[in-house]
Amino acid sequence: MLGFERREKIIEFLRRDQKVFVAALSSLFEVTEETIRRDLEKLEKEGMVTRTYGGAVLNIHTNEDLSYQTRHTTNLPEKNEIARKLARLVSDGDTLMADPSSTVFEALRELGNTKKNLTVITNSSIIFTEYAKLGHTVISTGGTLRPHSNSLVGAVANETASKYVVDTALFSCKGLSAEYGVTDSNEPESELKKVMLKQARKTVLLADHTKFDQVAFVKLFDLGAVDYVVTDRRPSDEWMERLELGGVEVLY
Repeated sequence: MLGFERREKIIEFLRRDQKVFVAALSSLFEVTEETIRRDLEKLEKEGMVTRTYGGAVLNIHTNEDLSYQTRHTTNLPEKNEIARKLARLVSDGDTLMADPSSTVFEALRELGNTKKNLTVITNSSIIFTEYAKLGHTVISTGGTLRPHSNSLVGAVANETASKYVVDTALFSCKGLSAEYGVTDSNEPESELKKVMLKQARKTVLLADHTKFDQVAFVKLFDLGAVDYVVTDRRPSDEWMERLELGGVEVLY
């Protein structure tokens, strides 16, 4: 197999599994691990992948408005880790606002199984079926359905969200940047998130490590607008200092 054919296969594996490992690829293609590392280095220079310890992950453009199913299966272990860490910030009987992101969905599924008597106000059409099984109260924002992301948006959704004051708002995003703050890819959903931010006593941003130092199309809010960032691993010292100066507590 020629080098470019091997690299095309590696991209196919990444699109299917989100991650690849040097040792496994070396065995599969019957080439040395050093050859695979050179393949991954070339793909990284082309902007296709980001190399990690022992392998690589596929780069997804931060401005791409991916389907819910694609987002749901991307970085799922990291999302589950974030969900478990969030539990200490939510108590039985709390009222929550929740965006339609897959990260927040995983967090709510964890909370739904570990907390009692939650009330969730959301523009997600997926959360309803999950929470109906668990005995919690779910209030829909209403609005115009975006089937691509299973979300409700528009003037009706914004107006509904503005009627409530909640204990905690849960958000995710596409990127965190020192220069541009918290950014996302979809403008209608971003406008509703800004409304939710204003209506919450406490705001929590759920973002796995791949979101740091990324910039998407729409600015949501400044870093200092959130009270907590919950992530799957410790951010860099630079990020820890930046968030601390902004009054943001980090759970990792």
